[in-house]
Amino acid sequence: MIVIFKDIDLEELLKTGKSKKYKNISRNKQLLDKLNKLYKLFINSKCIEDIAIYSYLHYEKLKHNLTGISSVRPFGNQRVERLLFIEKDDTITIEILELDNTHYGNKK
Repeated sequence: MIVIFKDIDLEELLKTGKSKKYKNISRNKQLLDKLNKLYKLFINSKCIEDIAIYSYLHYEKLKHNLTGISSVRPFGNQRVERLLFIEKDDTITIEILELDNTHYGNKK
């Protein structure tokens, strides 16, 4: 799949391992490795169904005010962050929006 980043800081985190916005993830090697693993999974997949088979990612299409956006939890159940993205079936493109940590009432 083709991955396009809308969040420049997230792209910087994945490509360099450092980001001012995502300091807590860039400092933790395990979290950074999991995020890089997910990024490689996105790139090497032919369609979104290839990602949905990994149950630990908790892939879901969101509803209500986030209709049209999908999410995965790259860090599994140990963290609340989820990666928000838009799927485009015609070109199998994923636009990465952001890494969101306001899920499940974790309003920071």
